[in-house]
Amino acid sequence: MPKGSLRELYIDELRDLYNAETQLTKALPKMAKASSNAELRQAFEEHLRQTSEHVSRLEQIFEMLEEKASGKKCLGMEGLVKEGAETMREVYEDAVMDTAIIGAAQRVEHYEIAGYGTAKEFAQLLGEDEHVSLLEQTLDEEKQTDEKLTQLAEEINQQAQEAGEGEEEERESGEGKKRKSSSRHAA
Repeated sequence: MPKGSLRELYIDELRDLYNAETQLTKALPKMAKASSNAELRQAFEEHLRQTSEHVSRLEQIFEMLEEKASGKKCLGMEGLVKEGAETMREVYEDAVMDTAIIGAAQRVEHYEIAGYGTAKEFAQLLGEDEHVSLLEQTLDEEKQTDEKLTQLAEEINQQAQEAGEGEEEERESGEGKKRKSSSRHAA
């Protein structure tokens, strides 16, 4: 029998978010560890602390709804976490790795922003003002994290670009030496 109420959809959305946040509590320490930039590492550590608060807020909402705080497997977050883990297995120069990790983290943040925005709208429609307040708080923190990642990316992306240019110059100068050396032998 199909589910027929917005309340049921709202609870499904909350369960999805709950599972997403739980997955993130496992992924964020790995992202922090893989980061070479101290500010980026600190941002991930701070977001891990916030993520624990996000889980607590969702648990509060479940309690108010008299529902069990449990997750519905969030396949979207699972995919994003797997993609991020795959990125971290790559062998990149430090700043390039940090840039790649920021990209993965921002995809996660945008996914969460969409999810919390949806849940907040459902809560408003259902007249759940306390829920709206809790969801708004989390939504604001997700947006702030995204902004912080954007600020860090501006600096780190530049470092990654400069590192890439340095490697390119080294390759070109190495190839030039090889060409000069081989042309001497040909003469």
